Amino acid sequence: MRPGGLGLNQLGIDIGTYVLIGSIFLMLPSGMPLAFITGLVALVFTFGWFGVSALPLVTARVYGFVTEYSLVAVPMFVFMASLLDRSTIARDLFSAMRIFAGRLPGGVAVQTLVVAFFMAAMSGIIGGEIVLLGLLALPQMLRLGYNRNIAIGVVCAGGSLGTMVPPSIVLIIYGLMASVSIADLFLAAVTPAIILMLSYMTYVLIRCIRNPELGPPLTAEEAKIPMEERLKAAWSIIQPAAIAFIVLGSIYGGVASVTEAASMGVLATLAIIALRGEFSARLMQQAVTQTLNTCGMIIWIGVGAAILVGVYNLMGGNRFVSAALLGIDAHPIFVIMLMMGILLVLGLFLDWIGIALLTLPIFVPIVVALDYDPIWFGVL
Repeated sequence: MRPGGLGLNQLGIDIGTYVLIGSIFLMLPSGMPLAFITGLVALVFTFGWFGVSALPLVTARVYGFVTEYSLVAVPMFVFMASLLDRSTIARDLFSAMRIFAGRLPGGVAVQTLVVAFFMAAMSGIIGGEIVLLGLLALPQMLRLGYNRNIAIGVVCAGGSLGTMVPPSIVLIIYGLMASVSIADLFLAAVTPAIILMLSYMTYVLIRCIRNPELGPPLTAEEAKIPMEERLKAAWSIIQPAAIAFIVLGSIYGGVASVTEAASMGVLATLAIIALRGEFSARLMQQAVTQTLNTCGMIIWIGVGAAILVGVYNLMGGNRFVSAALLGIDAHPIFVIMLMMGILLVLGLFLDWIGIALLTLPIFVPIVVALDYDPIWFGVL
């Protein structure tokens, strides 16, 4: 598109890049939502760089983003997480895990990590997981005399498993932006997710075995569970496992697409909630409200990022960044590490949605140019 704006194109793409990034970071402390910051900066650069003639680009980018079929899976998984959050399924699962981890030093922390893995496999949401674990696990660990740093670290680490464990919404957004198979991403992420969980568990056990004061085991009286409670606990474990199996099994078995599997997961969750006698109009109203709030945030951030990335690429930003990174006289893995470093720094200021939507359209072509698999990069 031929430049014809208000003179911003006179800056050149190099200075224009710094001004664009600087504008975003200067506006972040204002408290304005990220979606509006990116959208405002994008509109300023659209009219300042190209003029009114670039307006169709804005509408085309918005339309292209909101009509992506894979995006339909996001509200389904968010709705499933909202239902789980308001039922007692997760709470009963946490209580049931005492059977396996109660007598171990650091056992409640291990129990928390296992529950976090199950919760991630059921919903793929990050923030809600941390809140729920904080309500369920943190008070119990502190009551038992756990070291505060260990307890808080376990809750945060367990909550972060939602980024890796399928059906992670992070992976769905990545697949959407990188144009790769979401099912293949889910399959590739399973083993690293399990390794990550086992690494956390191993660290906690080693620390607590060497120094039991960091994570005292349950007393013999607390760890003693009658057979009736054991059977009830087994049922409490089977229910969430069934939800995870329906969602992931249907995807890996080729029975359903990611979007269809998300819908099946919602139906399975509703059925289990009804069987438990917890279904109510109030529960549905609260779950739907939370889903709309969360998805509204995701969509607005996506719209702002889509406009910004589209305008920046039209300015020549993708070629500028690619030339800068690919021009580094070093091993290609160094470029990958540099991109990981950029993501790490951005993580200090932005949430994962904004980071993914802003960086992936630029980073993924570079990864492909370096002859690396974008699915491998997505798992990284």
